[in-house]
Amino acid sequence: MPLRHFYSRTKVGAGLPAMGMRNWPEKRRQHARIEIIPMIDVMMFLLVFFVLISINVLPALGLKIKPPSSASPDQVTERQRTMVGIDRDGKIFLDGQPIDIADLSDRLRALEEPNKKLVVVIAGDEGAALQNVVSVLDALKLAGVASAQIVARPK
Repeated sequence: MPLRHFYSRTKVGAGLPAMGMRNWPEKRRQHARIEIIPMIDVMMFLLVFFVLISINVLPALGLKIKPPSSASPDQVTERQRTMVGIDRDGKIFLDGQPIDIADLSDRLRALEEPNKKLVVVIAGDEGAALQNVVSVLDALKLAGVASAQIVARPK
């Protein structure tokens, strides 16, 4: 009698072992746990620290000195900064607001306060035409701005 007929005619438990697969218990692996609570504590501490530093609640440690006296000391003047932007299409922006190049010198004169020197920061797109930069510099001369800086990224 062929073997396949033998197993098909016999009942399970009639002296022969059952033909099912035996399941072996699997070992449970312990997964590495990342403790996130201490990490959150550190991040909150850093956040609070930088917020307090940025609003000057914790004073920055500087040199505590008493400068010598002088018969005619110069007054340190505060400076007021404003940003002039030039995009790739040649549009001019003053502190993020679009402006016509003809109105730029008048607006810069209006921004300058008597006690504060106006410092203009020019931020131009690398694809902006050189003529647009020269036009902005001409407007700065007309407005009487003595100091200008050009923003660039490091190579």
